[in-house]
Amino acid sequence: MYAIAKTENHQINTNLTLHDSSQSPLTVRAVTLSLTKQDNELIECRLTFCVNPQLYNHIDTNALFNLKPDARNPLSSGTFLPEPDITIVTSLKPDLLPLLAEHAIKIDETAKYILNLSQEQPDNQILFTESWLGLSVKQQQESGEIGYRTLWSYISPADIAIASTNSEGISDAIVNFFKDWTEANLSAKNQKATSEMLSGISHILTQLTNINMDEMTQEIEANIPPSPTGGQIFEEMVNFFKADDWPIVQIPGQPALQMAFQGENGKWTCYARTRVEQQQFVFYSICPVNAPEDKQLDIAEYLTRANCGMMIGNFELDFADGEISYKTSIDVEGDRLSSALIRRLVYANVTMMDQYLPGIMSVIYGNVSPEDAIARIES
Repeated sequence: MYAIAKTENHQINTNLTLHDSSQSPLTVRAVTLSLTKQDNELIECRLTFCVNPQLYNHIDTNALFNLKPDARNPLSSGTFLPEPDITIVTSLKPDLLPLLAEHAIKIDETAKYILNLSQEQPDNQILFTESWLGLSVKQQQESGEIGYRTLWSYISPADIAIASTNSEGISDAIVNFFKDWTEANLSAKNQKATSEMLSGISHILTQLTNINMDEMTQEIEANIPPSPTGGQIFEEMVNFFKADDWPIVQIPGQPALQMAFQGENGKWTCYARTRVEQQQFVFYSICPVNAPEDKQLDIAEYLTRANCGMMIGNFELDFADGEISYKTSIDVEGDRLSSALIRRLVYANVTMMDQYLPGIMSVIYGNVSPEDAIARIES
């Protein structure tokens, strides 16, 4: 057991000049300084500051404050706007805390010391951007707060303080990060991605603590649960829709995506699904209206006539609820699913639904016979 950590906050609200690895000045508006102590020992120093979106683009591009692209988990969907300012919360690397120890008796003295460094010791290590671990990046917009948190925000300073004797807390934090990362990125966890990320994490953590990262890595990889998304097929599926700018949403716990499509004749919901064991990709367009019970036989005839001669895909009717859908699929067992194959199946699918949708509507709402409806569509 260890003593309860206590945190003290101090408002700053003044400019602070830091330096990146090329010694270029970086002026931010420091907002809050926070010190966390345990048994009167300083175990964390946090600095919260604001930057305009233009300066953030520089920070983001160069991964300053250790804001590594692969170590981020989004808090919500959305992109940063040209305004307002963006708030970044950072934590001083634990191995640099001794540099502040003698100035950390009172938090206002700590704040004054850090601010004076810009004038008196501009090359002090505390002022380097790489000396700080970015914890979260947020922007308040009219629709709400958007942004992301990083791996470093999952690891408590108390766990780092005792890491040399007990690394369980850090292992749990990294496992939780990977769980959130897998879900947020709609991507199956694979060994290569995990190993690459753990390698980067190991590089920094071994600088911060005396823990055995080899043993910890094995423990972490053993405890990261298998992804429910279905491996390479799902990853290829996600990559295609992202590259093609489809607004996708993953169905929780399933290797499936939901999205909307706007055609010339209507708008409807689509589903892309991986059948893991069968190694199949399936894509559905769901008609925006269901067939009423008294129209189901007419719709069944219409769809049967439409299916005649179809080379890629087919219409389906669920007699239980009248749902009408168009399905395209492919079996890739022993082969690899490519973006080109997905594209052909997806756009053949939505094209057929868009072409035959007016006929469906005319049969249901216009009392047009299935035969006449098909004749109008296919003429």
